[in-house]
Amino acid sequence: MQRKAYVPGVAACLAVLLAGCTGGSGDGATADDSNPGRPGVATEAAEPGKYRTLPEPCGAVGDKTLDSLLPGIEEIADERQREKAYAGEPTLAYDTDRKVGCRWKVESADATNHLFVNFERVVSYDNAVSDDSEAERLFARQVTAADLPEPVVSDSASASDSASPSDTPSSGAPSSGEPSSGPSGTSSTPAASGSGSATAPSSSPSAGATPTELQPRLLDDLGDEAFVDDELSSSGSTAKRRTVTVAFRTSNVMVTVEYAEQSATLGVVPDSEEMQDKARKLASQLADSLGG
Repeated sequence: MQRKAYVPGVAACLAVLLAGCTGGSGDGATADDSNPGRPGVATEAAEPGKYRTLPEPCGAVGDKTLDSLLPGIEEIADERQREKAYAGEPTLAYDTDRKVGCRWKVESADATNHLFVNFERVVSYDNAVSDDSEAERLFARQVTAADLPEPVVSDSASASDSASPSDTPSSGAPSSGEPSSGPSGTSSTPAASGSGSATAPSSSPSAGATPTELQPRLLDDLGDEAFVDDELSSSGSTAKRRTVTVAFRTSNVMVTVEYAEQSATLGVVPDSEEMQDKARKLASQLADSLGG
């Protein structure tokens, strides 16, 4: 009698008959994908970031912008040195699609100015985390590292916000917030009596301090999120150096603009408002160039 051939698939089916074997082709395929809610089914990969490449950093800043940020660059006598100053110096980059930067430095009779621009494209290596979410996490770490102070509300603003028509003092009676008068009818407050505790003039030692409205803070008009930092060096007898940093994130790209000025004259403090304005304008241009 001829013996029947042994079929491995049939044997396997008999071995697991009680488990509901369907006998099939033996290619290992299962019906898991017919029920996406079952455990073990791979979840859909998170959405990739908007940006796949980065701009050429040294070409991202136009000559007119450099003229404004780096006073003296136009006056460089040697043509080759002037062209080199405009070209900038790219930072070392191992992957120009992930992180690139460029630096400029110009010395003039009044000051030495530095400019640094950095682009970083964030890619998440976790399929469950999108590139945007990973960039948001990294930018939050950058904000924390900047150690921004709590927003300060001036006394005058607080008084204005809390005032109401019913708070108006009656005739002849000073309000609770109004300074009392001395015997001669003059105000007893230091400001009115001419004491040194009134608002400091520009020649005061504290004149170099950053005004309240220019303190490091979050910005709501740049990219998806942004902040500005402003630091004035406190080095003893040397000329003061101010560094303004504007950083922002748009989708999965983080951009940093670092603008510094060191005066050539002792006692002259670089202007905070002017430097912040220039750095923020450049950051806005970079955001527009990214399409963010």
